[in-house]
Amino acid sequence: MAASTPAPSEGVPVPDYRLEQELAGAGARTVAGVDEVGRGAWAGPVVVCAAVADGSAPPEGLTDSKKLTPKRRTAMAEALGPWVADHAIGRAEAGEIDELGMTAALRLAAHRALEGLRERPDAVILDGKHDYLGQPWAVRTRVGADLACVSVAAASVLAKVYRDAWMADLEEECPGYGFTTAAGYPSPVHRAALAEHGPTPHHRVSWSFMDDLPKWSHLRKPKPGPAGQTALI
Repeated sequence: MAASTPAPSEGVPVPDYRLEQELAGAGARTVAGVDEVGRGAWAGPVVVCAAVADGSAPPEGLTDSKKLTPKRRTAMAEALGPWVADHAIGRAEAGEIDELGMTAALRLAAHRALEGLRERPDAVILDGKHDYLGQPWAVRTRVGADLACVSVAAASVLAKVYRDAWMADLEEECPGYGFTTAAGYPSPVHRAALAEHGPTPHHRVSWSFMDDLPKWSHLRKPKPGPAGQTALI
């Protein structure tokens, strides 16, 4: 897997192919980078993207999505579309998060993304230090992979742009919660709408923010236990 690397821009770290090449050298023919978005939101799905780099230099300025402005993220996602060799999105809905818990919901969304690729990857690079995927995937975790690895950086941008657009579309169905601007994360507008109107079908009603909504406490669902079972107390 040979590739050149674009020059750094504005002091932002430049991801490269070193980890992808290491895994290729160990026999992995297809390497997918995986990243998620929406883990800490109060509403909406958790979204995972699996991306396979094409081996060439990525679009200039590619980095972790959190380092890019919304305008630059959108432009980068458009540039990534024809560049990645393959990518797929997986998601777990708010109801699945309530039922399963976040770790299991992340695993479900990641499996959906990886299974959506045209070719099953031989190795997966997962951003962070916790392998929430497990068997049967061959996983390499890496803290800061969204800054260091081209495939994970691409996945981070594609996942973020996809989820932000989906949440913005949800604003028409659920006006007043600030989904266009805050994408389901807590904000003053979001908190005020929850207090006044209560949670929507897209809210994670097993989460502790429901404790601050006594008017809507009857809608609170029990939090899943460690094994994904619903806790009784």
